[in-house]
Amino acid sequence: MDAALLLNVEGVKKTILHGGTGDLPNFITGSRVTFHFRTTKCDEERTMIDDSKQVGQPMHIIIGNMFKLEVWEILLTSMRVSEVAEFWCDTIHTGVYPILSRSLRQLAEGKDPTEWHVHTCGLANMFAYHTLGYEDLDELQKEPQPLIFVIELLQVEAPSEYQRETWNLSNNEKMQAVPVLHGEGNRLFKLGRYEAASAKYQEAIVCLRNLQTKEKPWEVQWLKLEKMINTLILNYCQCLLKKEEYYEVLEHTGDILRHHPGIVKAYYLRARAHAEVWNEAEAKADLEKVLELEPSMRKVVHRELRLLESRLEEKREEERLRCRNMLG
Repeated sequence: MDAALLLNVEGVKKTILHGGTGDLPNFITGSRVTFHFRTTKCDEERTMIDDSKQVGQPMHIIIGNMFKLEVWEILLTSMRVSEVAEFWCDTIHTGVYPILSRSLRQLAEGKDPTEWHVHTCGLANMFAYHTLGYEDLDELQKEPQPLIFVIELLQVEAPSEYQRETWNLSNNEKMQAVPVLHGEGNRLFKLGRYEAASAKYQEAIVCLRNLQTKEKPWEVQWLKLEKMINTLILNYCQCLLKKEEYYEVLEHTGDILRHHPGIVKAYYLRARAHAEVWNEAEAKADLEKVLELEPSMRKVVHRELRLLESRLEEKREEERLRCRNMLG
């Protein structure tokens, strides 16, 4: 074992347990780092808190992506691939660890596997809890203490070498991704691949929602993003109509119209969803609103009204036959 090495960071001490291979990797912003870790207390028993090998999956973080336990990025970028090192970290670096640990344990229990990728917005909500649900983590949260991390670096991938998840993208990359995802969704919709198209629209919506949180509500840039989001939600609703998920269409279109009551497409799609679930009055009211806001859609509206009346007549006829059969 090498002698303890002090990194150029206050409150961190490193001891190499097993040397790595090759040169120090190029940890550029956006690189994905894969590693195993074991966390213990600094007591005589080295009481174990977490162990990724016991969970059965390694951990991933993205360099420069504001991972909440920032010290881990410092530790990892001092390592070579296949290196195993022990890091003693003082309390200034470990205060948020109990919250991270809670997420990792939920993964092990099969509750929410996405929590491996813990990032700022996910962690912010956790501060609302009075308890983390684990006695030892509650104790750590009340009385932060130094911790020991034993880390094995498995892999370092440049941004171009892996498929990045939406939340891993920078703001500029998110904005650039939106038209690509939108276009891909449209292409898949035309091919009749509604499930795949839905996923593309949803991914684009997530990008824009994330960008929107950085703007002041109802100001110019926020409203521009809101308009783009509404367009994508309505495209998503078209997929839902094809998949016969009518009540979800009613929910999404209703939400849009509560905030933006002048969007014609929202009324039109809601009218179609109402018609499919036999809400005759609501469907007709929405179609009348479409006509009021966009008179050029008269032919489309009249076609939908004829279709609605035809379906209602078929339903009435079915009910008449059912009644006759029951009486007969």
